[in-house]
Amino acid sequence: MSSKPLMIDVSKLPPEKAIQRLIDHAVEMGASDLFLLSNEQHLAVMVRHLGIVLPISVETPENGKRILTHIRNMAGMDLNDRRRPADGRWIYKNDEGDSVDLRINTIPTMYGEDMAIRLLVRNHALLQLEKLGMETSQLQEYRQMIGSPGGLILITGPTGSGKTSTLYATLIELNDGKKKINTIEDPIEYAVEGLRQSQVNPHIGMNFAEMLRSILRQSPDIIMIGEIRDEETARVATHAANSGILVLATLHAPTAAAGIQSMRAYGVPNHFLSVALRGIVSQRLVRTLDPDNRLEFDISCAPDTFAEVQKYLSPEEGKKLYAPKPAQSNQMTGYTGRTGVYELMAINRDIRSMIAEGRSAKEIRDHAISQGMLEFRQAALLKVARGLTSTEEVFRVIPTEVLLLDQ
Repeated sequence: MSSKPLMIDVSKLPPEKAIQRLIDHAVEMGASDLFLLSNEQHLAVMVRHLGIVLPISVETPENGKRILTHIRNMAGMDLNDRRRPADGRWIYKNDEGDSVDLRINTIPTMYGEDMAIRLLVRNHALLQLEKLGMETSQLQEYRQMIGSPGGLILITGPTGSGKTSTLYATLIELNDGKKKINTIEDPIEYAVEGLRQSQVNPHIGMNFAEMLRSILRQSPDIIMIGEIRDEETARVATHAANSGILVLATLHAPTAAAGIQSMRAYGVPNHFLSVALRGIVSQRLVRTLDPDNRLEFDISCAPDTFAEVQKYLSPEEGKKLYAPKPAQSNQMTGYTGRTGVYELMAINRDIRSMIAEGRSAKEIRDHAISQGMLEFRQAALLKVARGLTSTEEVFRVIPTEVLLLDQ
């Protein structure tokens, strides 16, 4: 992937062919989003590739307006009112017949409208748990969590950290035909056979909390909640988990233990939270190096670089540091994919008691680490020691305060 061209020229193509070429190029790159940004002298076309925004084309304002109008038309959006933000959807099919679900949002700006397009490839191969990036011990512990007959499992992290991939991989593993699995999503990103998938619709009052109350009457064994974002959803999810349903949900929190504080902030009482929780997973995505196109640096003069995680490494690992080769003009970076870095906290008897007592997130995290929890810093060090990513990438993605040793 690192040798593929980044910039393409579609200036001489008609609008329908130009946007087709741009979408195909973005999908071929593996981009998650396509952006069309109106400027005074041009329309900038950019993509989000492996979490990084990169330019792929530049169009004249006139061509840009024609491209934007064509997308609006294909998505069934109002062609006349561009003064308000708007949403649309277009199921795009390429020449090979593959479908891409385009979720489109526009917003007016100083020089025209900006358009953000989420690219959801329908034939995208969903991840398996083994391929997410968890360490062996973490994967074993996580499988024990999701094997519980009931309880609440939280997947935390910022936007774009791979939480949805973890949820889908989990549901695919649990989807054995013997359990009734309902999901509440915004939007439904991938259709999975065997799951009962529902999408929220705030315009008619069907938010996460309202959908969750309705699904509880459907007698599910497992519920996946796309995001806990308000007090009502947090309380109903905790109630469902305490009633014997396995509830999987995402939540914004910087670390695993911080997820407890986030649920408290939503008004969930400590006692009910301590009984409901089975585990919390916090995650980030780091870009992976191209193994055939990377720089390597011998660190024999610093043998203790990976001493903290040496017990997890094979004798061959941890001998070198790696970095991407500098990208040439109009070429992709030296990264070829992404992998997860995980902090996984299982809720044992001690931690359950600490939650019920109202102990702080820091106290709970420190206790979990003392009991052997692999924290973010250690999980990230392992990725670097194995040559999967670079130290620069780790510091770009994971907050410094969770990487540095407590003083």
